[in-house]
Formats: sequence, structure tokens, C-alpha cells
Amino acid sequence: MRDIVELFVVLLIVCFLAASSLAYVHKITEGPIAKQKRLKVLRAVEAILPPFSNKPTEDTLSLSLENQEKLTFYLGKNAGQLTGVAFKVLTKEGFGGTIEMMVGISPEGSITGVEILSMVETPGLGAKISDPGFKNAFKEKSLENTNWALKKEGGDIDQITGASVSSKAVVKALKKSLEFFENNKQQLLKDIPGDISV
Repeated sequence: MRDIVELFVVLLIVCFLAASSLAYVHKITEGPIAKQKRLKVLRAVEAILPPFSNKPTEDTLSLSLENQEKLTFYLGKNAGQLTGVAFKVLTKEGFGGTIEMMVGISPEGSITGVEILSMVETPGLGAKISDPGFKNAFKEKSLENTNWALKKEGGDIDQITGASVSSKAVVKALKKSLEFFENNKQQLLKDIPGDISV
């Protein structure tokens, strides 16, 4: 009985030390991790918007649309004119799970750029959704000029070889982003301050 009590006490001490260590590591890394995530978002916004003269990462608009949680829209402007809007998009249909993207859309409703913020797709296959060749293929595509399906399904989009699930997830998410923008464009542009011309 005494051995069991001693073993229990030792295990309790080990668990306490492990939990304390994890809490300490989490505390000291939480700030830097959050900072790196923010920098990644800021770099993505600047990379996908058309030329701008303002600071789109500071010129933002937060709206709750279609009974969804509040979204932050990053606004690119040049000489007071809106050049594009960027916002985050999530899809849980990736092969490895959730894919988080930043998409830029022009006031006319075409994609200005795409950046992958996070994913857990298969290295060498689905992870190629972050390759420039795949992302850049979506530039200037809109609901009007593109059949938003993979070519093997009769659409206009080239899939990544061996990664049809990942490719399809991105295509569906971008199409939904364009539909979301189109359905909410009037409210969104109405609420953007400044001299807007669309």
C-alpha cells in the first residue's frame, strides 16, 4: 500500500511539473505566435490587392453580413478610389482539414489575388495549393468569366496532379467568396467611407 501511495505522489509531482512547464512555455510563446500570425495576414493583404496608396491593413471595415460572425474587410484605395477588398476565407473541405485563405476582390467582382494562410495538406501534393502557379491562375477570374469547377469535371480550373480534393476545396471556397461579395456588395460598398467609385 505504501508503494502505491509513493507512486501516486511521484506521478502527481511529475504531472504538476509538466503542466507548469507547458503553461510557462505557452505564456512566453503566445505573444510571438500571435505577432507572426498578424504579420502573415498583413503581408497577404498587401500581396493580393491591386496597387494602393493607403494602408489597407489599417483602413478596415468590420461588418456582420448574412447573420455570420463579424468579418474584417481590408480596403485598398488609390487616390481615394477603392481598388480592392481583401478578407479571410475558410474551408473545411481540404484533404487534411481546414484551409484558411486571404482573397482579394476588385469592386467589379474579379479576384485580384489569393494567399494561403494556413493548411495541413499533404506535402508535395495538396500543399501545392500555396504554389504561385496555382494561386496566380485565379487572378482576374469572376463569376461571369469562369466555370468554377475543375477541368476534369467540365470546368475551367486546372487541378494539381494527385491533389484533386485540395484543388476542389480551394475552387469551391473562392467561388463562394465571389458569390458572398456579389450578394453583399451594395451593403459593403455603402458602408465604406470615402470617395468610392465602382
